[in-house]
Amino acid sequence: MNEIITSIFLVMGALFTLVAAIGVYRLPDILMKMHASTKAGTLGAGLILVALMITFDDIGVVTRALATIIFLVLTAPIAAHLIGRAAYVSGVKFWKGTIIDEMQDLYVKKANDKKRGGGL
Repeated sequence: MNEIITSIFLVMGALFTLVAAIGVYRLPDILMKMHASTKAGTLGAGLILVALMITFDDIGVVTRALATIIFLVLTAPIAAHLIGRAAYVSGVKFWKGTIIDEMQDLYVKKANDKKRGGGL
């Protein structure tokens, strides 16, 4: 029975990882690519690690797999946020279908404050 459950988790993890890879390849914008890699990649890796925990009943393996899942869940959103902000600040062009730019006013205001000697 464990083999069937492990196989299900492995296949689901592999599918989510495949979706993340296809998203990184096919999506037009850095922010969309980042979203695909962060969400689907983290879920795919997490499901594969759950399959690992089911397969090996050793407490050391389970502890390391759980620590890795927690690390991924805690660090992936922060890393994606920082990559997105760095891409925005460095002037990476967005997809032509992007309609709303909520950050534009914030960075224009900070840039003007910096020119006047205040701000950052």
